[in-house]
Amino acid sequence: MIKQISHNQKLLGIIIPKDFHKEGIEFFTSNDMSQQLAFMSHHKGHEIVPHFHNPVPRTINYTQEVLFIRKGKLRVDFYDDKQEYLESHVLEAGDVILLASGGHGFEALEDLEMFEVKQGPYIGEKCKTRFTSVSSEKIKIISDNK
Repeated sequence: MIKQISHNQKLLGIIIPKDFHKEGIEFFTSNDMSQQLAFMSHHKGHEIVPHFHNPVPRTINYTQEVLFIRKGKLRVDFYDDKQEYLESHVLEAGDVILLASGGHGFEALEDLEMFEVKQGPYIGEKCKTRFTSVSSEKIKIISDNK
């Protein structure tokens, strides 16, 4: 089941569990988002016609990132734009998450390997505002009983 994490009608993240499957192409993001995320499943012999992407001027105001969990477990903590803690979710190997807006923090619950994809260029500390993590006794893990 796809999880959409929202706060005050603002999309914070989308979690795609490792067992998600659908024939064809499934986009999880709307066309207006600066980071596009889709799942594709095609039968042997299916051809994706060769193509290239045309230069299209874009204005990106906020960095969005996608994490692919390869090994281990990761707790993702979600925060609103005022740095107030909202909730946490646990990702495991094979899960994918798009972090769309708001704040987020992480704790590796097991030895972890993951890939991160986000817009560039990276300009160092000017890209982010760091703030204090939620205390461990306030963690609220939201689960769908995977």
